[in-house]
Amino acid sequence: MGSLSSLYLAFGSFVGPHIAFAGGVAAAGYAGRKGKLASGTDILSSLNGLGEPDVLLVGGIFGVLGFLIHYCIGLLPVIGSAGPATTDLPGITVFILAVVTRLAFGKTGLTGKYTGSGKREWFATGKGFIYNVVLGGGIGIVVGFIAAFLYENEFTAAFSIFPIVCFGFAAITLIFTQTGFATPATHHIFLPSGLAAVAGITAWGPAGALLGVLFGILGSLLGDLVGKSLNSHCDTHIDPPATTIFILTIVINAVSSVINA
Repeated sequence: MGSLSSLYLAFGSFVGPHIAFAGGVAAAGYAGRKGKLASGTDILSSLNGLGEPDVLLVGGIFGVLGFLIHYCIGLLPVIGSAGPATTDLPGITVFILAVVTRLAFGKTGLTGKYTGSGKREWFATGKGFIYNVVLGGGIGIVVGFIAAFLYENEFTAAFSIFPIVCFGFAAITLIFTQTGFATPATHHIFLPSGLAAVAGITAWGPAGALLGVLFGILGSLLGDLVGKSLNSHCDTHIDPPATTIFILTIVINAVSSVINA
């Protein structure tokens, strides 16, 4: 039942991010372009409140595109079901549709248009950099410890789905972000950390949990880089977590292939 829920609900055609979220991002971008929303980057407001049928239609069209892109990418021998899955299919689909949305409805280009007087920040430095390392490392330590515990106590079923559980926990905390609290998005930290921890522990035993810590830090830093380079000074949303997840999943699967060879 759990696997069916994951396949058909959380990551399927019902609320899969490549359909529900990507469609919402496109609808917001369209609404912003038409002046029906203050900003096309607003992915928190309920678009139903606009009462605009064309906004709903754009969201639905991009949802269908999300389904088709996800399906077609999954058929590619080097990426999807016809061979070893090398990346996160929902994540890469969200990224592709976000780029399409930016090009179709945005006016700022992929990297945005900076109009400030000082030098644009592309990557956090100083205290911001340390903060990202501490955030990613802290999450990585927790994720790695729990993964090692599951492995050592032979909770095989829980260990095998552990990365998805990590993603789900992080996604739930976005409720607090939606309600106005300064809660960070962390699913781009939790999921890569969980994937890396499972890969490392499978190959090296409990000591492999350190790989989860490393990728927790990388997830935090890469998410910051993507956010500042693709999702700042712009008029539509390109999701930093989804972009980070699909990139790091490629890296993790490559590392896993090497250490298990």
